[in-house]
Amino acid sequence: MVSRDRGSGPFSAPTRLSRRGLIRGGLGLAAGLGLAGGLSGCGSALSAGIARTQLAPGTVTYWNLFGGGDGVRMVDMQNAYEKSPGASPLQAATFSWGNPYYTKVSLATVGGAPPDVCIAHLTRMKNLASAGLLTEITDDMLSLVGLSQSDFNQTAWDQAKVDGKTYAIPLDTHPFVMFYNKDVCQKAGLLDSSGNLKPIHGKDGWEAALTAAKKVTGAYGASVCSVGDTSTPWRWFQTLYSQRDGNTPWLGDGGRKLTYNKELTLDTLAWIQSLTKSGLMPPTTDYAGAETMMFTGKSAFYLEGEWEISTAEAVPGFKFGMVPVPTIYDKPAAQADSHMFVLPRMDRSADQLKRTMGFVKFLLSQSMTWAKGGHVPAYLPIKDSEAYKKLLPQANYAQAANYAVYDAPAWYSGSGSNFENIVGAQIGLVLQGIASPKAALASARQQLEIYARTESPL
Repeated sequence: MVSRDRGSGPFSAPTRLSRRGLIRGGLGLAAGLGLAGGLSGCGSALSAGIARTQLAPGTVTYWNLFGGGDGVRMVDMQNAYEKSPGASPLQAATFSWGNPYYTKVSLATVGGAPPDVCIAHLTRMKNLASAGLLTEITDDMLSLVGLSQSDFNQTAWDQAKVDGKTYAIPLDTHPFVMFYNKDVCQKAGLLDSSGNLKPIHGKDGWEAALTAAKKVTGAYGASVCSVGDTSTPWRWFQTLYSQRDGNTPWLGDGGRKLTYNKELTLDTLAWIQSLTKSGLMPPTTDYAGAETMMFTGKSAFYLEGEWEISTAEAVPGFKFGMVPVPTIYDKPAAQADSHMFVLPRMDRSADQLKRTMGFVKFLLSQSMTWAKGGHVPAYLPIKDSEAYKKLLPQANYAQAANYAVYDAPAWYSGSGSNFENIVGAQIGLVLQGIASPKAALASARQQLEIYARTESPL
């Protein structure tokens, strides 16, 4: 029988969320947090975590936040697991992306009945670990299923540590990259004899490439979302800012201090604004509009996360390539995040732990399926395989995972966070020409200082 009791097993420990009793008390307020509907509609994995229903012995429970193409691929991977020899019964549940998902994970863990394993963004995982909600990943745990630290991308693995301890197993890295329309680039003289994009270096090289492309498109050289989405403007800016010598993280001391390099921040904002003011990039376009411009030949380049590969592949007859964002400044860098497997804190039997780790190992072995959706595998036996090297255009930007730049840790930062919403909105105003770099930075700072002064609710 799988034990769900807390406090007596080798992998249990008290959490630190009792500081306010807020989240513990919040279990009785599930409806107010949008959980009540989920209890009846999302399957027994959610019920087990929030309502404490009993699962069959030996069941592996797994939560994730994958929708769209990612969701389809993850279901395929789960189905493959269930059909594999010796697989345990599986109860999987998928929830809405962003803050609601992490609230559910926190509530279930504090309530003593979390899933065996769940997905977390690397930039959000650290909050869970700091709050005492995650089980440390040890070498002994990895060895149960034949894994070791050396099996993973070192950048992602090193970032999975909190206070020197590892709390997550990386599934992927998803960097900000550049798509290109091959027909437009061919006419603009930007492709080599093999039909691949010629290297672009520096601000002058970037502006020259966009100018050549604009002559072909009659509209723009490159497109990036500036309205209706705060994450993309932040990713675009952070990629460029991180390429600069002398850049410092935006946040320090766990988010209690704002530590960005003001001079470099203002200069980078001024440059990306100059691109929209000059007409090389559109000042005002939403997420769908930015990619549609590239699909329809209104821009040569499109800047976004690699997950949009599925959208590009669905456009009939569209020929495109993908590369890392060019090195505009001093060194290569790409804003990124990673999906990680985390084991919420609970009292686990040895058998339960081995089943859970076996499930994680199996999903890692399915990383080629996952890679087809654009994400760069963190599991090196797949990433370094001949099959992956032949997977194009994915293999052409995989190097970006080695110089991925993750958002600075804070209780209010990370993918889909308040930090992204605040800073990304101001960068969007800069791109649109509505705000000056100085005014945008001042507004962002004023808003962020409120969070920096606020004690973490975890």
